[in-house]
Amino acid sequence: MKVFRTVVVLLVLMLVGVLASQWLSGTDRDLGEVFVRFAGYDLHTNVPRAVLSLLLAGFVLWLAWRLLSLPFLAWGRYRRKQARARLIEGLEALHAGRWQKAGKLLERAAEDDEVGTIARAAAIRAADAAGDSDAASRHLAALAERAPVSHALVVAERALAAGQPAQALDALDAPAAQPLPPRGLALRAEALAATARSGEAYGLLGALKQQQAMTAPVLDALEVRLATQSLHEAADANVLAERWESLTKPLRNQPSVVSAYAERAAALRWEDAAARSIEQALDAQWDESLAALYGRLPIGKLDSRRASAQRWLQTRPASPALLVTLARLARQQGQWGQAQEFLHRALAQGAGADAWEELGEGFAAAGDDALAQHCYGNALKAARGEATRELPGRDLRQKIHDEAVVEERDEHGVPRLRT
Repeated sequence: MKVFRTVVVLLVLMLVGVLASQWLSGTDRDLGEVFVRFAGYDLHTNVPRAVLSLLLAGFVLWLAWRLLSLPFLAWGRYRRKQARARLIEGLEALHAGRWQKAGKLLERAAEDDEVGTIARAAAIRAADAAGDSDAASRHLAALAERAPVSHALVVAERALAAGQPAQALDALDAPAAQPLPPRGLALRAEALAATARSGEAYGLLGALKQQQAMTAPVLDALEVRLATQSLHEAADANVLAERWESLTKPLRNQPSVVSAYAERAAALRWEDAAARSIEQALDAQWDESLAALYGRLPIGKLDSRRASAQRWLQTRPASPALLVTLARLARQQGQWGQAQEFLHRALAQGAGADAWEELGEGFAAAGDDALAQHCYGNALKAARGEATRELPGRDLRQKIHDEAVVEERDEHGVPRLRT
């Protein structure tokens, strides 16, 4: 098709030249004169003929150049076609796990300028899979000269896979690798998170979202993970408060994020903030893990926490985690009898190792070592998914009482507990 188009263009140009020559030869108007003396020869013509002669001469030279370069162009097209064929075959071999074949094909494809970058990157993966460190180093050196950005991405991927995030950051932060493409930003976020710099990684989420580096579900999961890690890494209360306030409202209701904030605030002796964060999250959306953490927090405020837990129990009477939390708080207040009732009710509602362990703690504190050992054994069994043994001394009436959770509802439709 290209040859046909070229022939048509040439015929049109020749026709225009012939028509122009006839027009110029048939006119008597003064069109100007041109005198040229070269190597002892004098040339005399008018201006249009001189211009037309120059155009024709240029066209003849261009045509001669095209004819002379045609074999070289055909050879170049053949080599590019061969390089693409080797690249495709090499990628197929890499996908199939034929590392040696893939390495040879991709190395030959890398000689082409157009597909050389992707061929080198794939050849590095093939060399890594085959355990050929020398070939991988050779390809990395060639890739660094040809495409610094691709080289940085490959180095970062290999470093993260090897558990060396600092090396990945060095490669991604190199001046030659700037600006980073979307994949580079994602790798940098992973490297920052792996070096306990999740706060900086969290700041990259805006760019990742703008450049659509990940799908929405993956980006949302990364946002939750980085927010959780950044709160755990907060060095002091001021940094913790700043990071917490920078989070969106939906994130401040995520169980893992709230847990991280509450645990770190409790560790920094910021007791009010720790308790309030869980209370607000549970009021917004119930979560069993947060209800359990509310009782495990190493803080005081026993009366206020128990009052909140009792309030939630009116609408969540069958929550195992909440019943265990109430048992913990009651035991810490010295009310072991009430704690036992909460724990037995929690076990009847499907509570596991946490309830048995708390029951063992209470019996141990009360000096009943035999029952404490029994409960600790059941805690281990429950953690392993094995069947537990009944506590000795629990009669049928007590078991029925434990399993009776709701008797009636009040005028607002809220369940009431049996007493």
